[in-house]
Amino acid sequence: MREDVEAMDIRDVTANWVNAAVLQKQIEARVAALADLRHTPLFFGRLDYLETAQEGQRFYVGRRHVHDADGDPMVVDWRAPVSRPFYRASRKDPMHIGLRRRFGYTGGDLTAYEDEHLTDPDEQERTSRLLQAEIERPRVGPMRDIVATIQPEQDEIVRSGLAGTVCVQGGPGTGKTAVGLHRVAYLLYAHRERLARTGTLVIGPNRSFLHYIEQVLPALGELEVRQATVDELVGTHVEVRGTDTAPAGLVKGDARMAEVLRRAVRSYVTVPAEPVVVVRGSRRWRVPAYELQEIVTELLDRDIRYGAARDALPQRIAHAVLVRMEQAGEAPDDRVQDAVARNAAVKAAVKEVWPPVDPAKLVLRLLSDPAFLAVHADGVLDPEEQAAILWAKPPRSVRSARWSAADAVLVDEAADLVSRTPSLGHVVLDEAQDLSPMQYRAVGRRCTTGSATVLGDLAQGTTPWATRSWAEALAHLGKPEAAVEELTAGFRVPREVIAYASRLLPHMSPGLAEVRSVRESPGSLEVRPADGDADVVAACAESLRHQGSIGLIAADARVPALAEALAGAGLPHLAPGDETTPDCRLTLVPASLAKGLEYDHVVLDDPAAIVAAEPDERTGLRRLYVALTRAVSGLTVLHSAALPPQLCKSTTP
Repeated sequence: MREDVEAMDIRDVTANWVNAAVLQKQIEARVAALADLRHTPLFFGRLDYLETAQEGQRFYVGRRHVHDADGDPMVVDWRAPVSRPFYRASRKDPMHIGLRRRFGYTGGDLTAYEDEHLTDPDEQERTSRLLQAEIERPRVGPMRDIVATIQPEQDEIVRSGLAGTVCVQGGPGTGKTAVGLHRVAYLLYAHRERLARTGTLVIGPNRSFLHYIEQVLPALGELEVRQATVDELVGTHVEVRGTDTAPAGLVKGDARMAEVLRRAVRSYVTVPAEPVVVVRGSRRWRVPAYELQEIVTELLDRDIRYGAARDALPQRIAHAVLVRMEQAGEAPDDRVQDAVARNAAVKAAVKEVWPPVDPAKLVLRLLSDPAFLAVHADGVLDPEEQAAILWAKPPRSVRSARWSAADAVLVDEAADLVSRTPSLGHVVLDEAQDLSPMQYRAVGRRCTTGSATVLGDLAQGTTPWATRSWAEALAHLGKPEAAVEELTAGFRVPREVIAYASRLLPHMSPGLAEVRSVRESPGSLEVRPADGDADVVAACAESLRHQGSIGLIAADARVPALAEALAGAGLPHLAPGDETTPDCRLTLVPASLAKGLEYDHVVLDDPAAIVAAEPDERTGLRRLYVALTRAVSGLTVLHSAALPPQLCKSTTP
């Protein structure tokens, strides 16, 4: 298929060099999408339909459509409607399938297969060993696709329509990130032309996480999906070089700041006090001040964006002049109206009444001028909250200011009040529970005319402003009608490990459902005391005897000492997001960056230190919950200090 595309001769089908360039770019993209992936088989399943359906046909199911030299399909795309029974058919509802076959591979070579005769009453239902083996396969390198192991409840979310926004609440190991990425792949398959025009975006919590997931969509043939963090989205207006205190971050991230900004932007509009006199030839046309006031008041009442209203104002003034021309017997047309709108007197009036607003300068003034902030935050923020966000030493200019990430979100909000932010067709927002209301608004602006897939776990919220309910979060996102789906079946974390971590749930997220792991792995959890860094290094060396990736997770302050200890012991290690190799499988992970990552074996250093590193106990317990649930096969917990009491069975909330 790739060679056929490479051999295409476009010289006789292009009218000019522009068409040729566009077509050549499309050909290059098609060739890239058809690249061979090492150790990735073209098919992983087979469906034999009953004679009464699909004319008794047999279909091989794979990551992408494959056809032979004659154009006949050999493998059907996993996203095609005919492939749906591979994921959803059961003995209760065989969906016209007589036989479902799963293929097993080792290093790209077909080594096993497993059959299910869904309509055979004599065949007993059993758990698929190949499915279990694929789920438990060692994690080396970045995150991979799960097209061979998608479960029925996951498939329903993956194949949900483009028009609706979906929010997925899922505990550790339930596959919510993979579900979100595969939903993007499905939507690009089902609505390719529309999304090619409007664009798709995946938003993650940090660059390490995005690097970890970046190969999933290309492996499915989707190369045009952009990835970014929230900070990168809003950081185009100002350079982020500073940080906020926790109280300042809470106020700046509060949705009430949107109203403060709206008031501040509108305050630049002044009521006209003088008439506008337009001179054309020998005639003078006068628009009185009271009429100008009516025009300005109407534009303000419409509550359209500041910039759009400013653009409309000269045309409205010009229209008032044209009315007077027509009353005087003239017959002006649109060209005359445009000329009047560009008249020096009209321009001067617009500049005086509706001056241009620079979003960054506006936010700079709000955070620097106590009187300006007090006027526009009156009745919205109390005096203590206003004092929390004011800069102690106001900067001289936008360029010299040490903007924080929360400040950049405020500037982005102000920029949208002035000029509408372009909307994409679909946005995937992962680890959404850590966003502030103002960050939700920033993401929502990127999909006002599109849809979104929101992924998260309320129990893993580790910021002071972490989401308390999905209903509240979706309202800030601008998608209050979104469907909320919950994934409670865990496929990644062993049952013993998730049960141990779930002891924290009553203390940090009461009422949240505990994940039910389908994987039972005796001996996967070990908790023991440690005496210094040497014991931690020894545990890492012990874990390296197992296959797959190893993650050493520790409180951020402990990372430098542990890095030195590992180097002294001759154990090379990676930073989060770096790709593991056969020679280097150990990653040293600060607890603050562990979210979303996974390792075959995890060594967790000093849980009490992870809890103590956070500003409050609830956030600390959530950070620990994240760290405890990164293991796919085994977890070793080492503690030099006493374990947090919430991890002890006898503790009650």
